[in-house]
Amino acid sequence: MTDAELRRIVAETSRIVAATQQQIGALNNKWGSYTEGMALPSMTKLLQDKFHMEFIAPRATRLKGGESMELDVFAYNNGKRNQAVVVEVKSHAKMEAIEQLKRIMKDFPKFYPEHRDKDLFGIIAAVDISQEVAKKAMKEGFYVARISDETFKLQVPAGFRAHSFKAGK
Repeated sequence: MTDAELRRIVAETSRIVAATQQQIGALNNKWGSYTEGMALPSMTKLLQDKFHMEFIAPRATRLKGGESMELDVFAYNNGKRNQAVVVEVKSHAKMEAIEQLKRIMKDFPKFYPEHRDKDLFGIIAAVDISQEVAKKAMKEGFYVARISDETFKLQVPAGFRAHSFKAGK
């Protein structure tokens, strides 16, 4: 094998590895969005029932001074309770999720100064979370929410007839 052939093989391998990494990243992003979407209805109910939240927003993004902060779910109430809750949703929560939520909580006042006077709470909501990670999260002062028994249900209005999409018709 010549040096030129070896360089060509290395370049092609590098290109394939980069493309594969990009595809895996896109798949991870889609899975994360799917998990967030599955979590939102139950988190909305939990935030209303437990925390009496008046405002609940998925994927809240705030831009400040060229920086940004994205919150999976952000909720708050005013008046007597005067609280804000940040929810970090994970399909599989690891120790990094705790560090991520700690950074968010630390930076929160910079991005949301209008909520500085509120009691601020954090929740890690996960489809899968080990006991070790859950205990650590609670030790750090975060709530832990596990998602279970979430199922899709068909919405079938009266008189609805499904159309068959057979190949070739």
